[in-house]
Order: sequence, then structure tokens, then C-alpha cells
Amino acid sequence: MTEIIRSLAQIAERYDALFCDLWGCLHNGVAPFPAAVSALQSFRAGGGKVILLTNAPRPKSSVIKQLERMGLPRDTWDDVATSGDASQYAMLSGAVGQKVFHIGAVKDEPFFADFGDDLADLAARSTTTRVPLDQAEGIICTGLADDVTETPDDYRSTLLYAKAKDLPMLCANPDIIVDMGERRLYCAGALAQAYEEMGGRVIYFGKPHPPVYDLARARLGLDDPRILCVGDGAPTDVQGGIAEGLDTLFITGGIAAASFGPDAANPDPALLKAWSQEQQLSPTFAMGHLR
Repeated sequence: MTEIIRSLAQIAERYDALFCDLWGCLHNGVAPFPAAVSALQSFRAGGGKVILLTNAPRPKSSVIKQLERMGLPRDTWDDVATSGDASQYAMLSGAVGQKVFHIGAVKDEPFFADFGDDLADLAARSTTTRVPLDQAEGIICTGLADDVTETPDDYRSTLLYAKAKDLPMLCANPDIIVDMGERRLYCAGALAQAYEEMGGRVIYFGKPHPPVYDLARARLGLDDPRILCVGDGAPTDVQGGIAEGLDTLFITGGIAAASFGPDAANPDPALLKAWSQEQQLSPTFAMGHLR
């Protein structure tokens, strides 16, 4: 049964490291949450390590720059592992062919040009090129071209054409939706879901799928660490952590806040129990906001 806690400090001594989600836990797409920042700083001050584990479809360097612009203090984390990092390896290895069509925003361009040191040699040897859809062997989906105004319905004709050509899709961000401030936006996972509903083939590389956790463990660099996964996404953060055999801390005041009562900071225990039964998921711990 899930234990509702008041603060990360209550359980911090049980863990050597956190795999912490970003959007909905540490920031809202606009600014960091001060209490969450303080919680991670305190965890690190006590000797713990923090890997920011995100389904952002961009490489680590791009995400770090975004966090710096947002004003997230550098002492909040030790390293970053992104869905984009794991997906880049798959793309360069030819997982969906050498000629690929990109569905995504201008902000995601670093996915095709900014490779980490561990991918530099592979990138130099790769023959992957971006081409128009009618010439493609596969699709790289990092998101919507304009997630502020578009929905998956705007991509129906593109996806139907791709399905007719039997093109595989590499989804670089399994998230379905995120909240930017008060606005809800669609992510790459929504397009991948729509494509699968049409009968299309999709390969995923972010949470809850194993490759991104393997990357996070490698960047953590500890032998047999006690890891706690922190996040607000049931099918990504919670499901992924449980599948990896790790303890999980579910942040109920994030994307699913409406399910747990009127006070987002304090989830209703009865509603949390009903949610767990409905989702068939039982996080180790839960709290309203990371603090």
C-alpha cells in the first residue's frame, strides 16, 4: 500500500540516489518550484546523488541550457539523462532506417546535430539523413511542430500516409501531455499513440522503457545503489520505476492532480487508494508536491 509522506527528508536516508522527473515535479515549463529545488539540494547535501531523468526529446546539453535559462540552481542535480539521448543512439544505429522524416518543432533540432561524447564516434560513422516523407524509410517523432496550437488531429493525414507506406516511428518522448504553466500541451507520445491506433509500428526510448534507465544508471556511476524514482506520470515515472524493480515516489499534485481532491498539496488517501486500484499501480510513496 502506498505511504503518503510530507517531505523527501522523511525517507532520504534510505536512498543513495534519485531518478527525478522534471516537468510537473521540479518545474512547470516556466519556472522551478522552490520547494522541490530545496528538497533536491538537501538530498545532495546529505550525500545523495540526483539524476534528472526526463522524457525530453532533446539531448542532455540542450536540456541543461533550458534549465539554466529557467534559473534552476546547478547544485540541484549531478547529471541528466534524457529520452533524446537514448533515442539518438537508436536513430544513429538505423533503428527506423537511414532515411528519416522528422515530425517535431524547431526547438528539437539539436536532436539531429548535438551528440554527446559517448555518441560522437557513432554519429561520425552514421549515414542517417533527413528526407521528405515520400522518400523516408522511417519517422523520428520528437513532438508536434507547434504544441501551443496543434493537436494530434492535425497530423492525421500525415500519419495515415506513413501507415500506408508501413513506416516505423521512433518516438523520442513517450509522454502524452504536459502542463506548461496553466496550459496543457500534447507531446510526441500522443502522436505515437494515434499512429499505433491506426496500426502503425512505434519504437519508444523514454520512460517507462528500459534503455533510458540503463543510461541513467551508467551516468550515476554507483555500484548497486539504492534508487528512488520520483515523478508525476503514472504510465511513465511510476510504471517505469516499478518495472525496473525500484522504489517510486508519486507526485500527485502534478499532471494527475485533479484525481486526488481539491487540495493539490495534500492528496486524499481514499482517492489515492481508488486510483491505485484503477491504475493497477502501487507507488511506494506519494506526496502532493516535491518538497
